[in-house]
Amino acid sequence: MSEETAGRRGRGRRPAAEVRAAVLAAAGRILLQDGMQAVTFDRVAMEAGSSKTTLYKWWPSPGVLAAEAYFAQSRRALEFPATGDLRADLITQLRAFVRWLREEGAEKPVSELLGAAQMDASLAQAWSESYALPRRELARERLRLALRQGQLREDADLDIIVDQLWGACYHRLLVLRVPFDESLVERLVDQALYGSAPHGGGSS
Repeated sequence: MSEETAGRRGRGRRPAAEVRAAVLAAAGRILLQDGMQAVTFDRVAMEAGSSKTTLYKWWPSPGVLAAEAYFAQSRRALEFPATGDLRADLITQLRAFVRWLREEGAEKPVSELLGAAQMDASLAQAWSESYALPRRELARERLRLALRQGQLREDADLDIIVDQLWGACYHRLLVLRVPFDESLVERLVDQALYGSAPHGGGSS
């Protein structure tokens, strides 16, 4: 009898997808509430109603689990709109990102995850594959749509735009360690879209 059948009958093991979702949800809650050090296999297994053996089978370390859980938690908060107005959509998404960091509990775990990733190759890979690259691709998809609609120059460098917008937030959070809030967002977006050149052309 399959795990799925056993789950439907209320006996035996739950389907693997259900267990994985419960584990990620539990790990995400713990990460945002108490930080990365609190994400242990013991605690996550207890709160998810799973076994530590299952966690060891799916994740090589609690840090790797925390990275994937972070992406799962952030997905709903950081959906990317596509209303047809690129500037408005970028402002909406970047404001949500800043709120996620500064007001909704993600600032501490992000700092901890990225700090730990400097010394842990498996965590660095998990962060890149589970969060950073998928998030970057979502932004690139929105910018590619704007490019097709003629809202960006044909030679616009989409990766540089992404770096300017989200990279500025990470720079202030992790390198400069200075306060920032949603008031930064419109200035970042306008700088990325319109640059610093005088209106109407280049140098005289």
